[in-house]
Amino acid sequence: MKNSLGKVIIFLLMLSVLYAEDFSYEIKVDNQTPYQKEGIVLSLELNQTNPDIVLFFNFDIKKSEDYDFTRLDSIENDTHHDVHVKYLYLLYPLKSGNVNIEFNLIKKVTNDESIAYSYSGDRDNVKGLVTQDTKITLPPLHLEVKSLPKGTLLVGDFKLKESIKQYHAKAYEPIPFNITFIGEGFPPLVDPILPKEGNFTRFTEKPEVHSRATKTGYQNRIIYPMALSHTENFTLNPILFKSFNPKTEKSYMLTIPTQHFEIKKVAVTELVDRENSPSTQKTDWSWIGELFSYLLVFIAGYITATSLKWQRKKSPKEPTSLEIKIKKSKDKKELLQLLLASQDKKFASTIEELERGLYHGKKINFNILKKSAYIEFK
Repeated sequence: MKNSLGKVIIFLLMLSVLYAEDFSYEIKVDNQTPYQKEGIVLSLELNQTNPDIVLFFNFDIKKSEDYDFTRLDSIENDTHHDVHVKYLYLLYPLKSGNVNIEFNLIKKVTNDESIAYSYSGDRDNVKGLVTQDTKITLPPLHLEVKSLPKGTLLVGDFKLKESIKQYHAKAYEPIPFNITFIGEGFPPLVDPILPKEGNFTRFTEKPEVHSRATKTGYQNRIIYPMALSHTENFTLNPILFKSFNPKTEKSYMLTIPTQHFEIKKVAVTELVDRENSPSTQKTDWSWIGELFSYLLVFIAGYITATSLKWQRKKSPKEPTSLEIKIKKSKDKKELLQLLLASQDKKFASTIEELERGLYHGKKINFNILKKSAYIEFK
């Protein structure tokens, strides 16, 4: 019994020696005590030490909510029986305190006969390479992550640009407004981008993210497209983005200064019912009026198109650019912009209906109005 146990122990020791002799590895980081959301470069080198086998590796960092990473490069020297591989990653810790970076590594062992067999087929008959796969447990890499100054929104070296095309508008008219962050660091994604203070209306879209990973960090250009509107003059208070540069270990402030907008009021006759909601004791018959207005717009456009049809030549006419754009418009906002840009009075009724739907809260049928605009164009 004792002799058998001794043989088992010796066998296990031999396995560990063989495993240890197959390859060596080295993990490095350029900064083991980074700040939260500060980019570090992590590298792993694998070097074959057993020349009697054919060796391959599959490696990646384990996914985790504690950090974000992307592979920068993979350098392989696949000399027969002497493999050297280096993986390079850009990694950002997402929390402060102790963060463990864990790894997935699979060692794939084969031999010369299996390699020769896998390449013996033609292009249409490639044979599979048979390997003996072993999952290798590498010890995790420990990081001591420093916390950011309180209230920090952006981490990196950034500049801010704001773009406002106009400061004068009509009531309910959207005023285009863009905010752009440019610089190196953790992608500056801020939600919400505008403060909740201020009773003006906000129109926001998803940011346009342009980020490229490099050895020094992400190179970013993030654009936030939006628009503002109001029925009277209003002021956008200063917007502050507290930022921190981990390389200089200093905080700085990105600021959008106060913006004042002059709004021209719309005539009372152009406004619709100001009530926010109908009385709960009354039946809402407003949909009948709206349906009737749609029918009037449609019938008027149809009659106009029919009367003009007899005055035209019978030869077919190529559709214009505006006609095509109207037909392909995807929503009320896009259609309204097209009709306003045309500055053609024949679209007045359709424009009025679209504005009532977009800015006055009235229910409208986009397909009917789109068809009406298309007929009016004819």
